[in-house]
Amino acid sequence: MNNDAVDRLHRRVCQPLKNQFVGRDEVIDLIALAVVAGEHLFLFGPPGTAKSLLVRRFALGVHCPYFEYMLTRFSEPNELFGPVDLARLREGKIATVTTGMLPEAEFAFLDELFNANSAILNNLLTILNERTFRRGAEVHHLPLISAFAASNHLPEEETLQALFDRFLLRARVDSLGREQLPQLLAAGWNLENSTSSGEITADSPTAADLRALGKKTRQVDLAPVMEAYADTVIKIRDIGVALSDRRAIKMLKLVAASAVLANRTLANRSDFWVFRYVWDRAEQIGPLGSLISGIINQEPEAQSPHPRAFGAARVDPEALARELGQCQNQLPAQQGPALKLVELARLIEKVQSISDRAAWVSDEVSRKHLLQSAQVLLDRLR
Repeated sequence: MNNDAVDRLHRRVCQPLKNQFVGRDEVIDLIALAVVAGEHLFLFGPPGTAKSLLVRRFALGVHCPYFEYMLTRFSEPNELFGPVDLARLREGKIATVTTGMLPEAEFAFLDELFNANSAILNNLLTILNERTFRRGAEVHHLPLISAFAASNHLPEEETLQALFDRFLLRARVDSLGREQLPQLLAAGWNLENSTSSGEITADSPTAADLRALGKKTRQVDLAPVMEAYADTVIKIRDIGVALSDRRAIKMLKLVAASAVLANRTLANRSDFWVFRYVWDRAEQIGPLGSLISGIINQEPEAQSPHPRAFGAARVDPEALARELGQCQNQLPAQQGPALKLVELARLIEKVQSISDRAAWVSDEVSRKHLLQSAQVLLDRLR
């Protein structure tokens, strides 16, 4: 495999962004994975965690036309897809002025995705799935490489589930912990005072390079992992993640893209790290991560593993301790009424999720304390 494009993507885009954005290595690696696979990434987390800025800087680093928009309940299709060309309309023809709008973008970022109304929703479904925009008789075939979206909540309405389903990758982006605050402030101040948005050089990767890497995913030999892959899909479904046949097939593209980014033409089990990001609900994130880490660790000697394979997700022990405290407060007083069975089941699931995430805490003392506290609480609930 020609490693030049991969090397330039890492050296000219990913690593500089990791140096600038504290604690966002995981998101940057996921953006790279998404654009090589030609898939879409959803970022779940509060405002102010640099989600849109990261995507914007990545797009700049690879010379890609970029479109960004924050959706509200009152957003109109024209604001995303472009207005109707009035001159052509007078001639009796419907045409859209797409200059600078989403139909011309190769990277697109949609903030507050689930505010999309039905008029926008129907167009987005076709754009994300088929890379096609239709208005009247006109059809636009879009150059979109990947779409990125963000929200601080997950969809509850059934009509929005189809839109969420188009985002094969889902990642939680939390505010950084206390120990990273000094580094975050220093890096943020440097970004605020930077006079340039990034340096474009002759060896910077381009959109053409990304598409070439996408074609290389078709050359990756998946045969060595297919049996383990099928077994992993079954185990993911067993823990309650709704991984449909369609999504299971599309995930093969992400496994192949992981191999390409690791400069391999042969997939191995380390590429299964991508399965950590197929969750449907926030409470699935911890159990899913633990499951995938265990599957990957069954092949610790994988050749040229993807760097993300064995790296545990960043976990804030203080945040987990607060969550445990909240669960503790939900326990009824000794003389109070008992919890309903549904409430009890949800509380047990929540504490188990905290316990699963606590296993990823790097500090041994904090990890043991959290695991013991979670177990004591589980014993009381059961």
